[in-house]
Amino acid sequence: MHLFNGSNIFLKDIPVYSEPEFRGLVIAACQNGGRLLNFFGQALAADLIRLLAIVGYDDEGKIVPYATTLSGSPASYECLTKDWFAAHLFEREIAEQWAVVPREHPWLKPLRYHENYRGVPDVWPQVMAKTIPGMYPFYKVEGEEVHEVGVGPVHAGIIEPGHFRFQCHGEQVLHLEIQLGYQHRGVESLMTSGDLRRCALLSESIAGDTVVGHSTAFCEVVESLSGCLIPARAQAIRAVGLELERVANHVGDLAALSADVGFLPPAAFFGRMRGDYLNLLLTLMGNRFGKGLCRPGGVLFDIPNDMAAELIRELKVCQKEFEDVSELLFTRPSVLARFEELGVISSESAFKYGLVGPAGRASQLARDIRTDYASGIWQFYHIPVSLAATGDVYGRALVRRQEVLRSLDFLIRILSALPEGMIFVQPGPMKKDAMALSLVEGWRGELMHIAITDWKGDWARYKIKDPSFHNWTALAMSMRGEEISDFPLCNKSFNLSYAGHDL
Repeated sequence: MHLFNGSNIFLKDIPVYSEPEFRGLVIAACQNGGRLLNFFGQALAADLIRLLAIVGYDDEGKIVPYATTLSGSPASYECLTKDWFAAHLFEREIAEQWAVVPREHPWLKPLRYHENYRGVPDVWPQVMAKTIPGMYPFYKVEGEEVHEVGVGPVHAGIIEPGHFRFQCHGEQVLHLEIQLGYQHRGVESLMTSGDLRRCALLSESIAGDTVVGHSTAFCEVVESLSGCLIPARAQAIRAVGLELERVANHVGDLAALSADVGFLPPAAFFGRMRGDYLNLLLTLMGNRFGKGLCRPGGVLFDIPNDMAAELIRELKVCQKEFEDVSELLFTRPSVLARFEELGVISSESAFKYGLVGPAGRASQLARDIRTDYASGIWQFYHIPVSLAATGDVYGRALVRRQEVLRSLDFLIRILSALPEGMIFVQPGPMKKDAMALSLVEGWRGELMHIAITDWKGDWARYKIKDPSFHNWTALAMSMRGEEISDFPLCNKSFNLSYAGHDL
């Protein structure tokens, strides 16, 4: 029994295993070609928790759910992390949300600083301190010449709060620990407490730079549960919004990387170009960040022929400008000297950490939802996967460059041949006691929404995973052995989301 991207299943059809069987099956699946797309809990009763592991097989595009139930206060199970490291943040999240102890977890600490959803005593041992930001039990390196540098959670500019704790020997970083969760917003809980119109607005606020990505995933789970087949034209327009969002953010990152190495001409040019791409979104829907485009049933804004022709003309100009400026950036020895061999994540480490998106592709992980789990318009259009071999700042910048060029090619192609027809159909009522899932390749990588309905057809559980959730660990590991002064550049090469993590 398996699912595909955008499909659904009745809860009664999901196999439920004993806790040892569940663990063995999930670990075996991950070690034999699968990977952990999601792992989360749901309260079935005051003293009964269901754990759901979603395993994906990239080569086949199939998705297999596994379930088990736990009881007791606190409930517990043998952790997956010790045998499959990519599960470690999922298990910390489950512990914090549902007061479930993953036994033998090697790094069990609070994730987002909130009381568990069950209203029972928290699971953290006394030695780990309470879930209070100022008392977080940071790892420490001992030694006479070792010193500690703390950065944040308050930062200059407009970025959200996050704390970075460096253990250093001189300028060399021995260990970096990243602690987030200072602005936990409870988005998943809010998604189960409102109507679909309100939820659509919430989905656009999960991560402010990934509006089209997250709202597309939300729409797809609603459409799956309601049996709504959206028109091909609407699918194409969503893809246009998604790729414009990708291009705008990648170009903005290249601008920031240029500024971080003091090479100001491309920083200025890329910064201006990012505004051009955001203005194309403004032309399409009246909002520079994509808000208001996607709704369950399709899209709210059409692309008339004259607008499509104008967008194509502007994109061709942008394409030529981007090629010229990126050539300027990637051919300067002084720039390459700063980009190369900095913040290296090997392909083996990337696989172990479960990296997704450009950060994973820069380490030769060929993971791209548009190809591996193609749905909607992506079943008919193919964008080549952009890979790099070095796993360093240069590799992550190079992947962005290639993805911009390939997305621009795609945008010009699809705008030249938009399918005819409607852009919206009204969804019907949602299935009862069912689960639907959607995977979308956002500009940072794989994001996932899962919705579970109750016996009335209302939301019983809504699970959101931003790609940053997979990748924060890799940022911390990439700094080992590097100089602390290189952190801003390495950090920007990942450019992960605080908001996407602090759900």
